[in-house]
Amino acid sequence: MGSTVNLAYDYPVLGVFWTVLWIFLWVMWIFLLFRVIVDVFRDDSMSGWAKTGWLVFTIVLPFLGVFVYVVAKGKNMGRREQAHVRAHLDETNRYVRETVGVTGTPSEADQLAKLSEIRARGDISEDEFRRAKEKVLHH
Repeated sequence: MGSTVNLAYDYPVLGVFWTVLWIFLWVMWIFLLFRVIVDVFRDDSMSGWAKTGWLVFTIVLPFLGVFVYVVAKGKNMGRREQAHVRAHLDETNRYVRETVGVTGTPSEADQLAKLSEIRARGDISEDEFRRAKEKVLHH
């Protein structure tokens, strides 16, 4: 008779738990390391030499460098991230406004002018123009 391998016995649930925990901690560590490096470059209050020092510190002694950075400069990391997101959102909104060419909702006069242009081109009938005009004036 052949022997069977019981995988659950060879790798118990507690072993799976510890493996998943270590992988999770490793991923979180990589995330934190890159977050600190991005924050070093984003901090405009630091000089180039200070940024270089922090980068060397986090590369040579990564665990100690990251933890010291978070303790020393972590208070403003969130503020810098919020300022970056806010600036990016403002830039996106500005681009959308420029691309669309509209600064707000069109007025009734603008809508009526467009309707009369469409009617003059013959794209809509007189009856369709009248219904659309009533719709614009009653909203």
